Amino acid sequence: MHERTNHKVVIVGGGAGGLELACWLGHRYGPGHITLVDKSPFHIWKPTLHEVAAGTLDIRREGLSYAMLARDCGFTFVPGELQGLERVGQVLELGPLISERGEVFGSSRTLRYDSLVLAVGSKSNFFGTPGAAEYSITLDSATEAERFRLRLLHALHAVNAAKREGENKQLNVVIVGGGATGVELAAELHEACAHIAVYGLTALNPVSDIHIVLMEGALRILPLLPEKLASAAEARLAAFGIEVRTNVRVARIASDGVSDSEDNFCPADICVWAAGIEAPRLLKTFGLATNRVNQIVVDAFLCTEDPNVFALGDCAQAPWVAESKAVPARAQAAHQQANYLGKALARRIRELPRESRPFEYRDRGSLVSLGRAQGVGALMGMLSGKGLFVEGQLARMMYASLHLMHHQAVVGTLPTILGTLGRLLLRRTAPRVKLH
Repeated sequence: MHERTNHKVVIVGGGAGGLELACWLGHRYGPGHITLVDKSPFHIWKPTLHEVAAGTLDIRREGLSYAMLARDCGFTFVPGELQGLERVGQVLELGPLISERGEVFGSSRTLRYDSLVLAVGSKSNFFGTPGAAEYSITLDSATEAERFRLRLLHALHAVNAAKREGENKQLNVVIVGGGATGVELAAELHEACAHIAVYGLTALNPVSDIHIVLMEGALRILPLLPEKLASAAEARLAAFGIEVRTNVRVARIASDGVSDSEDNFCPADICVWAAGIEAPRLLKTFGLATNRVNQIVVDAFLCTEDPNVFALGDCAQAPWVAESKAVPARAQAAHQQANYLGKALARRIRELPRESRPFEYRDRGSLVSLGRAQGVGALMGMLSGKGLFVEGQLARMMYASLHLMHHQAVVGTLPTILGTLGRLLLRRTAPRVKLH
């Protein structure tokens, strides 16, 4: 059966799943069929945002331009932020284009679709905690990660200046949330601060002058991952001098610190919130079924109750049939869903019957980075009760390979290899952390 020349697939959200889907379909059907919408001009793999925040990853080198990817991969890129959905007419409403300085340089627009994929990701869930939105920094985006990095640099310089004057000053960093993001950020900060101190901050002792506290409400860190993995990660954090507090309920956050439910106060010059996620609240206005954290409910075919609207990644609640629960909000889930939807949407473009095989999530395990040379991981389905435990340099290398696999899915094998070689060569002449 011939391809339908006017079928428009619009993907909203250029995260891991959305971008991989756009590239896969773009290569096969071209920009006349496939459109990607995102409010940012460039893509960065979200699991690396803790490295951007610590300054160990330069966003200007790692970010991929959507306009460049659109040209190379055969899709159309439309910059803009989703503001509304008119399902009867199958039209998206996009907001105006606004610069970082607040200047409007593009008006609001509409965009028609035949098949719509919502892949808008997630953001931090403050759970109504007083002061969390006002006084903590999240790692929801590259902009937020960069804001944290600059604030950390300024704070370290302030401590260094105070120490030069003979003051007994310490930098206190509190990370709320002991999941993968919080644990990885704590380890990366420890390593980054030690390197930053080498570059001119001669009065700063990174061991005694920087105090990092990781707070988790559950009985252990990494509560959704295997206990053996969590124990190994906590032991490594303790060896770094990072204070881990578990079974702690944060009650409020102020400009100078964090208070728990028992009214214990922990001073904080910088507070990072990494305690949970929710999908954008805008999704609740589309007339589609959503859950308590705003995720769109989809069936086993990743389709909503509207047969022309699909969802994947962190913004979707998809059934994990084998485990009788929802698919976890993880990068590997978005990758698998993008692969599945690519084939399903290809059938729609070609006017073939709907895919009869439902989406089946396969847990490949979990890997957690604990700095440039360390990691812990559980492979081959530990969440399902069986698998292989790895740690140390091997786990860290496997963690890094996940990023390379994502790059390969987006730009191809040869560009990934050349880009990796280029970064290795540049690392020999660049500082270990971004200092400006």
